[in-house]
Amino acid sequence: MVKYVLGFFLIFNLLHAEDLEIYDGEELSESPLTLKIKSFLDEETYNENSEFIDVIFDPEFAFFEKDRINSVKVVQTLKENGLLKLFFAKPSELKLNFTTSGAPLFFVKLMGDTLRNIGYYRYVTTASNLDASEFTWKIALTSEYATDPLVLEQELKKSGCKIIDIERNSAYEWTYVIDMGQGFLDIEVLDPREVRSLKRSLYAHWINVSKIKHLKISSSRRNSWYPYISYYDSSLHLLKVIRKDKIYHNINLNIPQNAKYMKIADLYTMKNIRDELTLEPNGAK
Repeated sequence: MVKYVLGFFLIFNLLHAEDLEIYDGEELSESPLTLKIKSFLDEETYNENSEFIDVIFDPEFAFFEKDRINSVKVVQTLKENGLLKLFFAKPSELKLNFTTSGAPLFFVKLMGDTLRNIGYYRYVTTASNLDASEFTWKIALTSEYATDPLVLEQELKKSGCKIIDIERNSAYEWTYVIDMGQGFLDIEVLDPREVRSLKRSLYAHWINVSKIKHLKISSSRRNSWYPYISYYDSSLHLLKVIRKDKIYHNINLNIPQNAKYMKIADLYTMKNIRDELTLEPNGAK
């Protein structure tokens, strides 16, 4: 009889232990949203505010976009509720990694314009890598704060791009996955019926020439302009380059049929262009 009782308790304990393991496993399994939230916070901050976090992220489906977590909305919610600090105690090195499946040259140009528009002028490329599925561009700069994902996303939208994921590698290093499938350069589109002027600049002028067939560029007599003009397709593949090693005050151009973008610069230095350049488009594509 004693053996039967001991055997019963042994079997009961084994079954109960198995149930506990299953229960503990259920407790340990966390939703993808919870894991994403935790990735942006240190353990102490999350544990101290876990109940508050449950409240501000309810309902969970509001933080999904189809079957994907809206990382920008998660970061913004944490920031607005004082849980995520983007400012540093002092100016520090900030590392930004950008990943995309688009054309590398086009992506670097697009991201460079975007970064300048949000105030990042001085940065250095630390690495770049292209494989069969994606392109990664890594930069570093000195900053007093980490990039606000909402500000970055709003600027990227101007170029038809969006952030599809964010990783916080550390307080000083962030990774952004960018969808640029519908991307375009956020620059002026020349209309064949309108004359435009380009103001003096230390940077080359980029314009969209997808709607015009011909273009006359007039340079002020105050300029010493040595034309250096490049044409690109929609992915920024170089199509044609015009270099003139003498000063021009007028030049007439036939736009290549598949050209979408044009870069207007000086063969030596943009400082040669002291005054405006006037653009007179002619003929619609």
